[in-house]
Amino acid sequence: MHSYAAVLRTPHALSTFGAALLGRLSYGTVSLSLALAAKNASGSLAVAGTALALFGATSVVLSPVRAALVDRYGPRRALVPMAVVYAALLTVFALVTRDHPGAGAGTSAVTLGTLAVCAGACTPPLGPTMRTLWSQLMPDRRMLQRAYSLDGVAEELLLVAGPLLVGILVAYAEPAAGVAVSAALVLVGTVALALSPVPFPVRRGSGRRGSARRERTTRTRPRGLGQPVLAAAGVGLCLGGLDLLAIAFTEEQHRPGAVAWILAALSAGSAVGGLAYGAVSWRSAARPRLALICAALGAALAAAGLAPNVYALGAAAAVAGLFVAPALTTAYLIADETAAPDARTQAGAWVNTAVNAGSSGGTALVGVLVGRLPLSLCFVLVAAPALVCAAVTLHGENHRKRH
Repeated sequence: MHSYAAVLRTPHALSTFGAALLGRLSYGTVSLSLALAAKNASGSLAVAGTALALFGATSVVLSPVRAALVDRYGPRRALVPMAVVYAALLTVFALVTRDHPGAGAGTSAVTLGTLAVCAGACTPPLGPTMRTLWSQLMPDRRMLQRAYSLDGVAEELLLVAGPLLVGILVAYAEPAAGVAVSAALVLVGTVALALSPVPFPVRRGSGRRGSARRERTTRTRPRGLGQPVLAAAGVGLCLGGLDLLAIAFTEEQHRPGAVAWILAALSAGSAVGGLAYGAVSWRSAARPRLALICAALGAALAAAGLAPNVYALGAAAAVAGLFVAPALTTAYLIADETAAPDARTQAGAWVNTAVNAGSSGGTALVGVLVGRLPLSLCFVLVAAPALVCAAVTLHGENHRKRH
């Protein structure tokens, strides 16, 4: 833990990281808050689910575009306006969904869907921006690895704490209050992050040629990100599928309440694995290391299909979790190494987008497979993306060394 204390003792690190975490707490609260508020206003679970899906889709798909704008203009000129518009849209969503209890209430599905799409399109890329600032704060690669590990573990804890906070809020106030709190969190956190004295590597250029070059860069994915994006998508597929498989397994065992503990074991394993991984000074290169981590994750998930009961599945989930945070940390490190200094935010956003898109795809895939195939086989299929990613990466590394 001394190594992580050294990370936070770096000048401006604690205040900058704290601001980012405050804003990112909103991402742990907003999804559940939006769903509950939309359900409360429309009286329809289908409408709430559609609004949440639209919000998530636009947020994920447009993430690299928003990150490219941050690379081009910097946090103060790009991130703050995004946060202001995003918070304003969430506030409007909160206003139109308040005081409409019960079915048949007055807020239309079109209104909710439109607001959800617009808000998702403006979601500030706080995670990628913070990772760019980490690369400025930590020029030493070992310290940067520790910073990324700490960042990833903290983000996962926020995603667990966010729904708990919403649960406390809705116990004393209507669901729209959670949306309003999400708006306040992201606005305050983003402004504080943008005011950080840490220098941000803004893309520069002059004249028509420079402007055109910058414009092309904002529309394309930086080169060399194939492996980290593929690995992130594979991890996302595994995690999205595992969530649904845990539900199916616990129902088959007649222990549906145990699903929360299994997923908690996965998160706990990820936190432990991330902290341990960041504390080690690795001598091996990041790319082959990522392949081995993905292989270990895939093997652990495939073995989870052999679990005879919920206790064994919980233990298997904890073991699989040990490789989740290290895989994502390494993917972000490779993306940072690959990208130009003034395109790091966009590179990190591509990895982040791959994780989220993969998670949605994994959930959809397992939704089709469960009930048609044995659960043990479903676990193997969910593990396959990580194993394929490992094989492709190792093959690419061997080919590169030969040539």
